[in-house]
Amino acid sequence: MKTTPTLIAAMVALSLSSCHKVEDEKPAQATTASPKLQAVLDAEVEGEAQAIHIARKSAEPGQTLTLKGWVMGHDEPFVQGRAAFILGDPEVITACSERPGDGCTTPWDVCCDDPEDIKRGTVSIQVVNDDGRVLKEGIEGVGGIEKLSKLRVTGTVAEGSTPERLVINASAIDLQ
Repeated sequence: MKTTPTLIAAMVALSLSSCHKVEDEKPAQATTASPKLQAVLDAEVEGEAQAIHIARKSAEPGQTLTLKGWVMGHDEPFVQGRAAFILGDPEVITACSERPGDGCTTPWDVCCDDPEDIKRGTVSIQVVNDDGRVLKEGIEGVGGIEKLSKLRVTGTVAEGSTPERLVINASAIDLQ
């Protein structure tokens, strides 16, 4: 089954969650990457990175963009078993760990932000194979990419994307 931008974007809709206590148990994280995923992690990010909320205004399928942000915007910003995650715009949304005195145990879920800001300030990033399907491997932990990692991503706006449901097929990911 082909993973569609709508399916990935549906994760963003789930970002309307609230802070909650996380159990000590963590999902297994990948530490190695397939050649395809490693190539994306090794590739050079192109051009000056834009803020997500700015890029959303004019992004069109097929367009190449370079974005900057943090892995945040949902209580689980990584899609388990897939090379996909949510990138959040710190100009629009704020990790709870950046709020003085906030003791949230899941600061990447940006639970204190307005749901409309979360939609406006997030984008789905995915690494796809030659057939356009999301790679069937987790990206969390690979190359040091974790929740709240600061990244720059170059990629192509996926077919079916809209300014409201922006999905990027990454060709380069750079950990800052």
